[in-house]
Amino acid sequence: MQLHSRLVHADTSGRVVEVTAREGDQLLGSALGEAAGAEEAEERAISRLLQRLELSPVAPPPLPVAPPPLPVTPPPPLPPRPDRPAAAQPTAAEEPAAAVPATDAAAIAASQPGPPSAPAAPATPPAATAATPSEPPADPDDWSAELAQIELQLRRIGWGRDGESAFLLRAFGHASRGRLTTYADLTAYLRTLEGLAAGADPSDAPIPLRRCDLLAQCQQLLEQLGWGNDQGRRFLEEHLGAASRQQLNDAQLLQFNMLLETELISAAPSG
Repeated sequence: MQLHSRLVHADTSGRVVEVTAREGDQLLGSALGEAAGAEEAEERAISRLLQRLELSPVAPPPLPVAPPPLPVTPPPPLPPRPDRPAAAQPTAAEEPAAAVPATDAAAIAASQPGPPSAPAAPATPPAATAATPSEPPADPDDWSAELAQIELQLRRIGWGRDGESAFLLRAFGHASRGRLTTYADLTAYLRTLEGLAAGADPSDAPIPLRRCDLLAQCQQLLEQLGWGNDQGRRFLEEHLGAASRQQLNDAQLLQFNMLLETELISAAPSG
């Protein structure tokens, strides 16, 4: 088994390293590690990956079948109450007034004529509860501000066209900024440049996290956990307050993947 490490994210708060395991051409799995330094993050990623590789798929237990409801036997009717002797029966004058239930009293009062009442005010809609995170806004049509910021960052770092092309080839598989056709890739590129120090080497600078890779890893983790859509959505709502992975930005999606990895590791049988 061969382990491959790569620095996938770096900023002032820490580093994120991805470690993948391969057996020849077969991909065995991958894991992320986060720490203040790259070496510590790599060690955490390796530890997570080795724990995950020890897991064996376990079929979920069958759902219990509810027993059929027991037949309900109605209680026997009460025996008729014997009539009291005539001497003990109260006269009409002595007969106590029967208590009128509150609901019946209200119905009687409503049937009595009285002064017309004011029309009922229209019902006020209930106050809105905590808002569910909405879907992310659509990509803007004008990217000129982001492109201008990229130019400023390239000058600060000291990269010319060759340096930028070398980095883009490593990060996105092509050497031209004009082939960044999605807004998510453009902003990921800009955030990565903002985290680089002046004079950084384009051949080993950390490459940005790509949303498509994060989503693919997320789906792989959910399948390894054996979770369906409903269980994954409940876990997402509980930990990040969102109803869909599409509502998460890239940093939140990375955090969600790491939570799933932790859940997968904790589900491993001990010993």
